[in-house]
Amino acid sequence: MVILAAGRGQRMKSALPKVLQPLAGRPLLEHVVRTAGKLSPAGIVVVYGEGGERVRAAMAAHDLCWAHQAEQLGTGHAAQQALSLIDSRHQVLVLCGDVPLVRVQTLKKLVFAAGDDSLAVLTVAMADPTGYGRIIRDAENRVRAIVEEKDATPEQRKVAEINTGLIVCPAHYLKVWLEQLKADNAQGEYYLTDIIARAVDEGVHVKAVTAESESEVMGINDKLQLAQAETANRQKLARELMQNGVTLADPERIDVRGELICGKDVYIDVNAIFEGKVELGDNVSIGPNTVIRDSIIGAGTRIHPNCVIEQAVMADHCEVGPYARLRPGVELAERAKLGNFVELKKSHIGVGSKVNHLSYVGDASIGARVNVGAGTITCNYDGANKYRTVIGDGAFIGSGVQLVAPVEVGADATIGAGSTISKSAPAGELTVGRSRQTVVRGWKRPAKDKKD
Repeated sequence: MVILAAGRGQRMKSALPKVLQPLAGRPLLEHVVRTAGKLSPAGIVVVYGEGGERVRAAMAAHDLCWAHQAEQLGTGHAAQQALSLIDSRHQVLVLCGDVPLVRVQTLKKLVFAAGDDSLAVLTVAMADPTGYGRIIRDAENRVRAIVEEKDATPEQRKVAEINTGLIVCPAHYLKVWLEQLKADNAQGEYYLTDIIARAVDEGVHVKAVTAESESEVMGINDKLQLAQAETANRQKLARELMQNGVTLADPERIDVRGELICGKDVYIDVNAIFEGKVELGDNVSIGPNTVIRDSIIGAGTRIHPNCVIEQAVMADHCEVGPYARLRPGVELAERAKLGNFVELKKSHIGVGSKVNHLSYVGDASIGARVNVGAGTITCNYDGANKYRTVIGDGAFIGSGVQLVAPVEVGADATIGAGSTISKSAPAGELTVGRSRQTVVRGWKRPAKDKKD
């Protein structure tokens, strides 16, 4: 398998290489590589050009072979760079690094059509084919050639069926035909598509497979097309979610930038964003304007509006928000509740415990049935080190409490409102840590000087 990814992407007007432009939270090239990988190829060769080190670094997690195209001399020249890495016994699927939305099912059809000794091209009928190479057929509807627009006659330009750039060809044919390419055309480039005419001349059957839609095979060359692809991808994912039983308040206002796995009867309100891998259990409800990243949400859990959740794990029947922020490392046990403007980080909240209002809990272990009052904070950082707070089952933390870690609050203990606790509070007892209230008689509030 060969992926052509050496285009400069000048129309992007960006310092970022074209194939690294983000679509649904991933580089364009990664979409293509992931799709290619689902076909279980013997190997994947990526042809890269300018900015190649950034491209290789961005794709380091994938098992890829690399071929460098030092000069931009056309798609045929790009494919030539991969020849030494291709086994002549194999069938070669040529993909484009800037065509990210092609489906696995479509590629399987293309590979099947080519078989062991034919060439297959992926085509699509476009309402406006301007700028694309046209598929030229004979009187018997057989593919005879692909003609680039700059080389096409006025009659050929009327053809609506275009070349998508995706081709399957036996390697032993491909190697010979690529070596025979000439740059005798309007652009002075070596066209990969010229192998079609060579196949016809040599009696090799050329088959055409038609893609289901223009959006599936759209190439991305500028930010406008990138936005159009984002819309097409969002609509596709929204359809898939709804077909699998998810209720979307508005299919046009959901963004999945990674992988979203949903159970039964999930409800997602508007403007929800899912990044990385997110799992939603049965009967989960996601409120509007919520961002969830790399998290697992248990069955029956309700996320209220305007929450930001990152790398969290929630058990069943929890309740979060509105306006809650869960930073990495948060675990909620069953029926735990986090309320308005609560922030958590690297903390475990036990079964049925509540952190309801305007509180910060970091580096803490909170037991079952604990109530954390409004305005409570764990003082877990001394400027150099982080320390843990441990709160036992059934404890009651009053409002406005500061727990100076490392500190432990025993089971069923009560901490009086407004306390600063820097030593362990015993189980089952009331602990109060307040300064004595003082009235300063005759004190006057400072006043501004009166202006003349």
